[in-house]
Amino acid sequence: MRLHINIDHVATVRQARRTDEPDPVRAAVLAELGGADGITVHLREDRRHIQERDVRLLAATVRTGVNLELAAVDEVLAIAAELRPMEATLVPEKREEVTTEGGLALEGAADRSRIARAVVRLKDAGIRTSLFVDPHPGSLHAAVDLGADAVELHTGEFAESWKDRRGVDEQVDRLRQAAALGVSLGLDVHAGHGLTYENVGRVAALSDVQELNIGHSVISRALFVGMERAVLEMWQRIREARPEPAGG
Repeated sequence: MRLHINIDHVATVRQARRTDEPDPVRAAVLAELGGADGITVHLREDRRHIQERDVRLLAATVRTGVNLELAAVDEVLAIAAELRPMEATLVPEKREEVTTEGGLALEGAADRSRIARAVVRLKDAGIRTSLFVDPHPGSLHAAVDLGADAVELHTGEFAESWKDRRGVDEQVDRLRQAAALGVSLGLDVHAGHGLTYENVGRVAALSDVQELNIGHSVISRALFVGMERAVLEMWQRIREARPEPAGG
């Protein structure tokens, strides 16, 4: 399993004062020292946290690789095509939302056509492309039809069920079935959104999930213990749930 650390909210703190600290690039270095396999950032249209300059600096300095989250809009797609990050993950985006509220809508003809064009543009640039989707069979089949290399399963509903411990097993089973279907269809399966030190074990234990993207919980922990230790502690939780195979 791979662990990618989303450092968006380091930039959220910086942008609260429109200053130059804390620096997301420094946070990325510390996350890598803590064992992160990649750095995830979302370059939103409204630039509420991560800025274009951040992405350019990260692309030049991150040693593991950058997973660039982006909406299927020309301006950001052009930046991705220029910088050619390790991976690009297409996500839905609404200006009024606090955070991403769900997976891409792939059923509607207009939305599907827009995503299809974005996938082609990214893949033509040689970028491995993932789609952020709800754990629904129709979305997984659509991702294959669109030519995606991977999907990231939206774990938001699981995270909400964890808060009051209602329907947790059903949500885990939903993720398990979606991950198994994704692998059977030839997709690399990732998961993320709302994962914390408390709930990550249930998702990490799913053998078909190959990568986790975690941000807010790690950044929150890092305020008290530092980024490197926060990442190490998340890795400990993951390994407790999913130990390496013998000889691994």
